[in-house]
Amino acid sequence: MIRKIALSVSGVLVVFLLYVSTRESKFDYSVTRQMKAPVETVFPYLSQIRLGSEWSPFEKADPNMKKDYDGNRLMFEGNREVGAGSVEITKVVPNQQVDLILKMTEPFKAENQIYYTVKPVDGGTQFTWRMTGDGGFIMKLMSIFMDCEKMITDQFNKGMDNLQQIVEK
Repeated sequence: MIRKIALSVSGVLVVFLLYVSTRESKFDYSVTRQMKAPVETVFPYLSQIRLGSEWSPFEKADPNMKKDYDGNRLMFEGNREVGAGSVEITKVVPNQQVDLILKMTEPFKAENQIYYTVKPVDGGTQFTWRMTGDGGFIMKLMSIFMDCEKMITDQFNKGMDNLQQIVEK
């Protein structure tokens, strides 16, 4: 009897893991917002790694986060909500785009691309925050139990709220 139960549980687990393995692991999340400030006011907060600390939603999640700057790179170690890793600016097109690479080491390893793009619009700036990557098996598994896109874009929106408060003063 115990053997039949164990085999049944094992079978269900194998089917579940096979299902997880068929899910897409690549992602592309973005949020766009208009701000009532010129591109020249918004762009420095995106293109200077130290100024990013003034509006980052992760700074608010862990005000005691340990940070170390090396040029255009920030290494950080925070609480469970923030994790640990680094973010580095890899490309800057003045008043248009900033590309970054985010390398997480905790709570799990990940490497994602981040793109900030801005363009002038009537009355201000349109800012898009985009992140792409491949979450691997862990992301596939997590996406069954939680809405990863909502979790990430909620953070983007918090950051945009913070940035908007700064640039629209």
